Amino acid sequence: MNFSQKILASLFVFISSVSPVLAQEAQTLDQRVNETFAAFTGPFVSLIFAPLPGTSFPWIVLWLVVAATVFTFYFGFVQFRYFKHSISLVKGDYSDPNDAGEVSHFQALATALSGTVGLGNIAGVAVAVGIGGPGATFWMILAGLLGMASKFTECTLGVKYRNEYKDGTVSGGPMYYISKGFKELGLPGGKILAVMFSIFCILGALGGGNMFQANQAHAQISGIVGDYPGWITGLVFAVVVFIVIVGGVKSIARVTEKVVPFMGIMYVGAALVILLINYDKIGWAFGQIFAGAFTGLGVAGGFVGALIQGFKRAAFSNEAGVGSAAIAHSAVQTKEPITEGFVSLLEPLIDTVVICTMTALVITISGQLLLDPATGNYIIDGSQIATVDGNTGVSLTSAAFGSAIGWFPYVLAVAVVLFAFSTMISWSYYGLKSWTYLFGEGKTAELVFKLIFCVFIVIGAAASLGPVIDFSDAAIFAMAVVNIFALYFLMKVVKRELHSYAARLNSGEIKKFGSH
Repeated sequence: MNFSQKILASLFVFISSVSPVLAQEAQTLDQRVNETFAAFTGPFVSLIFAPLPGTSFPWIVLWLVVAATVFTFYFGFVQFRYFKHSISLVKGDYSDPNDAGEVSHFQALATALSGTVGLGNIAGVAVAVGIGGPGATFWMILAGLLGMASKFTECTLGVKYRNEYKDGTVSGGPMYYISKGFKELGLPGGKILAVMFSIFCILGALGGGNMFQANQAHAQISGIVGDYPGWITGLVFAVVVFIVIVGGVKSIARVTEKVVPFMGIMYVGAALVILLINYDKIGWAFGQIFAGAFTGLGVAGGFVGALIQGFKRAAFSNEAGVGSAAIAHSAVQTKEPITEGFVSLLEPLIDTVVICTMTALVITISGQLLLDPATGNYIIDGSQIATVDGNTGVSLTSAAFGSAIGWFPYVLAVAVVLFAFSTMISWSYYGLKSWTYLFGEGKTAELVFKLIFCVFIVIGAAASLGPVIDFSDAAIFAMAVVNIFALYFLMKVVKRELHSYAARLNSGEIKKFGSH
């Protein structure tokens, strides 16, 4: 054995001897960080997710659903009246490449979808159906359809009040339309609300849009290939994410326009296979959904339980009213702000009405969800869904698909990794635009945030920071408190844009590109 081999052997022995100690120290430090962080942030988290008095219904969900209902009626069910036109816009029928902006309608939609389609579509739906029964699916679909109007409102404003720069780049989102819109209407407090939104968005991006995604991806991968250090997963993700986001929104859009359709088709395709195999049960499944929605038979909490779980899952899944999507849609190439409002309303349809419903149908049909007659709760493997977390949700979805396709856990692992990756790159852009709103546009400011974001990917994959994730989730929904409050004042601006565009579209003044 030569000298270098002896050094390597000695180093290996040393690492082997100290690694258990280091692991124990890391676990102890992790626990201390959790306890300390929870003590400081617990009241804020409790406030955001507090239930309405006498119920288990979080007030923040009601805040989102009421706003979606108001916007639906205020704009005359715009999500249904302009659905066909939305499809034409996504196809590029009305797109002029000379318009200001950085990405196409389809790329903007894909980028925003990549930030919302994630683990919630797999695990969250399973927990919702597990607690609320199949009937929760009905209320989830209804909330998704209503949420289309919220997306329409915020994304129209995002384009209308965006900043357009000489180099062709743009910056938009709630922080811009709140500050500029309030000033235009002579309303006070716009700047303060915009700063609050930006702070919440940065915190949400680093936690829920970053660390949580890396953590779940590592858990899914290690569950298949075997346990290994989380920092390895984090480092790989960080490098790949940095390569994508360093190129800006155009680079992000080029990736998401390929990843989102692929992962969506892969997941929905697997669900369709299950439904085709069990085609004779589809009618029965829809019967369970409608019966459970209004009667709540055998469901924990009855009718109210189904409604709460359905609304909660839709709100947490598509983020309609949170304002995050408006940041992505603001980068679109268009001179008509309302067109991106039309495009964005497709998001909750795809995320909640299609993907989440597919998950719920497969779970209902598979027979993996069993009713415990003693408690009235649905169970899987003897555990009450009402008493467990999203991890059991993943296992329920996996078991449901695996009942017909034995190798589905591998498909699920790929889906989780893709969902996590796409969510991270989208939320990096949301956080970046909030960061530059606070600290100024510039290459240095952008690079600093991108590096910070990638460091947090490694931390998220390696650590178990429960309270940090809880806090970041609360920050994301705190964004909705600020955003929706502002939308109530600014929705009349959107209505003017809608009436103007509709009149010109009906008169033939607005035509498909190339037919001018």
